[in-house]
Amino acid sequence: MKKNIAILMGGNSSEVEISIQSGNQIFDNIDRNKYNPYKVLLKGKDWLVSNELIDNVPINKNNFSIILQNQEINFDCVFIIIHGTPGEDGKLQGYFDLLDIPYTTSGVLTSALTFDKFACKNFLNAFNILSPKSILISKSENISPKYLTEIFDFPFIIKPNNGGSSFGISIVNSFEEITLALQKAFSEDTELIIEEYIAGIELTCGLFKTKKGKIILPITEIVSKNAFFDYEAKYTPEMADEIIPARISNNIKEKCEKISSLIYDNLNCKGVVRIDYILKDNNLYFLEVNTIPGMSKNSIVPRQAKAHGISLEELVSILIENSFI
Repeated sequence: MKKNIAILMGGNSSEVEISIQSGNQIFDNIDRNKYNPYKVLLKGKDWLVSNELIDNVPINKNNFSIILQNQEINFDCVFIIIHGTPGEDGKLQGYFDLLDIPYTTSGVLTSALTFDKFACKNFLNAFNILSPKSILISKSENISPKYLTEIFDFPFIIKPNNGGSSFGISIVNSFEEITLALQKAFSEDTELIIEEYIAGIELTCGLFKTKKGKIILPITEIVSKNAFFDYEAKYTPEMADEIIPARISNNIKEKCEKISSLIYDNLNCKGVVRIDYILKDNNLYFLEVNTIPGMSKNSIVPRQAKAHGISLEELVSILIENSFI
């Protein structure tokens, strides 16, 4: 009997467009011999279901079901592909835990911790995971530009503490740029990370667990044509070169895989994640964990999987089946 799969997309953050692209890509590449897929578009309090036969049927949030032709349809698994809140910060995971419905991502605690970049960096410091020097500031603190220059040399990075897809990030090269960079970042979040800028090679490693063990996908080297791998570079193909496999030594490759595996295990990750680094002087500086990486046509993980010999259809099936473990 086919399983009913809800592909949950949308959300309430700046990343809604990429989430919808990712959700549509999953819907188009899911194995229909095994699954009955339904798109669920979440936007605020509106949760609407559609597929080839239905359009904008509201979800009953009491048990996450829909009514079709006077019959209740329940879901066997939720493929969460909401980037940002409420998909990546643990809120939806808590809801589905209460309903005892399996989902394809990490759990509540892991999602909340990794969504808070500063807290995640501090947690991983206990496992000797190297990361750039950083401080956390909040909107209520009214931090002066002069204070930041007393801690960091130019250039340094200002970015939202919570979120992803490089919204609100700036590389600050002069005193005059600080105020605008702060305003830009605070438009996305009430907490910011101020971080030292490390000039090096940007690498990203995708990995996930299966019933048979962990699969580490080919490491990707990112060469952005902008100052850094911002939103435009991520989602505009001609604005960045994403080289798979990365042009790194076997020693660095093995080191990156080992660190990524350590991070995955110690954070108790589930499903597929993508971990970002900067490589400088043979040192890997951890940047962040993406617990719900993009699955759009321009996203990295599907291309890493393809290079590993795993089609998107196979990857989607693996993630769904692993949710039942």
